[in-house]
Amino acid sequence: MAMDNATAVFEFLLIGISNYPEWRGTFFTLVLITYLSTLLGNGLIIFLIHSDPHLHTPMYLFLSNLSFLDLCYGTASMPQALVHCFSIHPYLSYPQCLTQMSVSLALATAECFLLAVMAYDRVVAISNPLRYSAVMNGPVCIWLAATSWGASFVLTAMLILSLRLHFCGANVINHFVCEIISLIKLACSDTSLNELMILTTGVFTLLLPFGFVLLSYVRIAAAVLRIRSAQGRLKAFSTCGSHLTVVTIFYGAAISMYMKPQSKSSPDQDKFISVFYGALTPMLNPLIYSLRNKDVKGAIRKVMMKGA
Repeated sequence: MAMDNATAVFEFLLIGISNYPEWRGTFFTLVLITYLSTLLGNGLIIFLIHSDPHLHTPMYLFLSNLSFLDLCYGTASMPQALVHCFSIHPYLSYPQCLTQMSVSLALATAECFLLAVMAYDRVVAISNPLRYSAVMNGPVCIWLAATSWGASFVLTAMLILSLRLHFCGANVINHFVCEIISLIKLACSDTSLNELMILTTGVFTLLLPFGFVLLSYVRIAAAVLRIRSAQGRLKAFSTCGSHLTVVTIFYGAAISMYMKPQSKSSPDQDKFISVFYGALTPMLNPLIYSLRNKDVKGAIRKVMMKGA
């Protein structure tokens, strides 16, 4: 990422909530509760999956990966938002800004791929249950999870390395964290190539995985409709309900943020949308899976009985 030597910017001022001073206390409390809930909920999911042998299945292997992703994703942004909430001059150095942006992008991309992998797992489980164990064996599951992580880091590295931005003194980012669209808006050089790169990367990380998820659920719906008993259909749908809820929340917010012309974006609207999928989604995921999943609720009861 190149910068003009004559007007080089070495730190950025994050506006965050400072343009709404009357909301600082409320915002701090909400973010703190959200972050603590994220740590507790996702930590509990990981602990339950690894401690209960009944949860040592492909679906829960991917769910433990998702919970670990959410822990990291929340930690990459929320503590910083808390620290800067009451700061008079919440500055971030250029290396800190670039590092935080890269980590957040890589984790968000990994979640996109992992949600698509989880959809594939449900397709195999419902469409071909007799061959499920053979198709989704241990090595395959590990390879799918590792590929999700690896592809996210490769695509993020390509996006970050492709940035060629010149800054002409403007260093105020209207966001809670260093975010790529907000950073590009500060550049005084031509950013059309950068915006095209974001859209292209978004196609591979958002639209294609989301399209795959939609096609997966078409196949799932067709397989469920072939089940004769109403109880069997209900059980099949119940195993997909949690995943479909998470997919709708995460992809919906991310696509509305990154897959639209930047000329039509509102800085205030964008930063609050990013809070929705960057803070609320990691908190909601364990709640969605635990409240709608009998196996997870059973594992919680076992832990409570052991502790009693």
